[in-house]
Amino acid sequence: MDHRSDLVFLADLRPDEIRYRLQHYFKFLFVRDPLERLLSAYRNKFGEIREYQQRYGAEIVRRYRAGAGPSPAGDDVTFPEFLRYLVDEDPERMNEHWMPVYHLCQPCAVRYDFVGSYERLEADANQVLEWVRAPPHVRFPARQAWYRPASPESLHYHLCSAPRALLQDVLPKYILDFSLFAYPLPNVTRESCHK
Repeated sequence: MDHRSDLVFLADLRPDEIRYRLQHYFKFLFVRDPLERLLSAYRNKFGEIREYQQRYGAEIVRRYRAGAGPSPAGDDVTFPEFLRYLVDEDPERMNEHWMPVYHLCQPCAVRYDFVGSYERLEADANQVLEWVRAPPHVRFPARQAWYRPASPESLHYHLCSAPRALLQDVLPKYILDFSLFAYPLPNVTRESCHK
């Protein structure tokens, strides 16, 4: 449903309509470990979705791969290339799939009634449904059998494979997501990466 074109966003409303909703609606937000979210977006958008490969992937390859040529397909972006792209992007202009949640959802400007997490997604989603008094037939959808989320192991592998200096450049863009939502910074020390 999040990809339907008929959804109404706050930005589509008049100021008085926005104020009313912010004052009277139940507002909730779901967060995820910032780097796990980036890895998931990278795997999904550049591994599976042609529109993202053409719109973003081709540009990333042109910018960050020596000898890429004028019209790369964009279907083979590496994780370090994606991280380099993020370092050079203005967080407020990023695509919503990798924009820091702090910018995307404005948690300091919007008083959310509930902040759930991806790590407790089913339980937290059910809590939201209970609080909004959703009818019993409304349930949070089960994951598709084919879905394979980014695991802590795959995140560790990708982070340890990326240049440490690149990670040091990316982390500040997401530092508010780490601190506001109590996610630990990644351990990419030499000792941790050799385990």
